[in-house]
Amino acid sequence: MVDVPAQLAAVTRAFRTEKRDGVLMNVQTLEQDYPAPIDDVWEAVTSAERIGSWFQPVGGDLQLGGTYQIEGNAGGTILTCAPPADDAAERTAEYSATWEFGGGISWIAVRLTALGEGTRVELEHSAHAEQESTEFWDTYGPGATGVGWDGGLLGLSLHLGGVEGSLSPQEAEAWAGTEEGRSFYRGSADGWAVAHAASGAVDAETAQRQADTTYAFYTGAGA
Repeated sequence: MVDVPAQLAAVTRAFRTEKRDGVLMNVQTLEQDYPAPIDDVWEAVTSAERIGSWFQPVGGDLQLGGTYQIEGNAGGTILTCAPPADDAAERTAEYSATWEFGGGISWIAVRLTALGEGTRVELEHSAHAEQESTEFWDTYGPGATGVGWDGGLLGLSLHLGGVEGSLSPQEAEAWAGTEEGRSFYRGSADGWAVAHAASGAVDAETAQRQADTTYAFYTGAGA
């Protein structure tokens, strides 16, 4: 059993477009606070052994300039890596990497901020807007990627004790077809619809249509 409502409510989702070096980018962010110290969270999101226990198996040279490959998923190059500094007034950490999958490339950044005994995690995923398939984007919107990242934050939350329950990466695919799993994906897709509409990029009706299609894609269920 997983406390789905608590997990969905714990994540802040946002979507925006912005220019970077003259290129229009679609930018998605997710934030969640975890009841674990920043050093432990940093290890959880940078150690291959621990990533495999809550996300998916990953191989490669997980250090600055190295490459990685997630089993059955994306790979890329690690662009920046700044572990928590012991002597900083505000303890933060960050890494960024390319996210290469299916012949396309986008970028991810994971930022940590110490909050007392806990840690805030922000995950940002950026892609060139003009390189996104128009048909795919019009069909699914940001939920296509965002719902997947919601699943990642759920795994991290279960790993770090941020939410009650148990669900291994190996069980996730089958779980998506259960009543509990469907409620998670329904709530995540709807959350991305709200974020997309709030950005002003689309109207609420279009955002909800995209969310319905995304939900059906992830669960194999009707909208």
